[in-house]
Amino acid sequence: MHLTRFEINPARRSARDLLASPQKLHAAVLAGFPTLATAPAENGRVLWRLDQRDHQALLYIVSPHKPDLTHLVENVGWPTTHGWDTRDYTRLLDRLNEGDEWAFRLKANPVSSRRKSDDAMRTQRYGHVTVAQQTDWLLTRSERHGFSIPRGDHKEPDVAVRGREHLKFQRQGRTITLATAVFEGRLEITDPDALRHSLTHGIGHAKAYGCGLLTLAPVKRV
Repeated sequence: MHLTRFEINPARRSARDLLASPQKLHAAVLAGFPTLATAPAENGRVLWRLDQRDHQALLYIVSPHKPDLTHLVENVGWPTTHGWDTRDYTRLLDRLNEGDEWAFRLKANPVSSRRKSDDAMRTQRYGHVTVAQQTDWLLTRSERHGFSIPRGDHKEPDVAVRGREHLKFQRQGRTITLATAVFEGRLEITDPDALRHSLTHGIGHAKAYGCGLLTLAPVKRV
């Protein structure tokens, strides 16, 4: 597995068009791999997340194969000065042990499925839109994904919702609506194998649109 970091130049017009469309960005990510390398595999799948802060736009990709992002550098990057950085992700995956604590970041599509009132056999997904709903969505699913959220100094879960968006865009003539949330906080590993699967296969729905990628970083001690 590989972890790639690429910085997008938001001052370029082509970059602004790309940043405004999860559909186009998804296609641009997949264009960095041969067709056969984009299919989900036993060891993982292509996941991506766009982190935007102030005037910076960072694209993170986790993938079984190394990407070639030459097309992104030429169209939305700095062709003469910057490329992309790809590292071996296996080194981090092999370091995960039960009881370890890590800082984390996750962009997800928190939803629940309910039966449709007009058809008891069919279900429909409903996006969670409040901070409380979205936080509860993560807390109730953390154990199955191999981690728990420790309590902070005020006995509250050590997680915060830093970014919430309501996205609407067109795909094949249909309107796609997504409620997304960015979670940041601290986790404790309860099942290393389950967490490895979450890191390489993603969490939740809408993975094609930049959701599901969980990343870890060492906890900063004060």
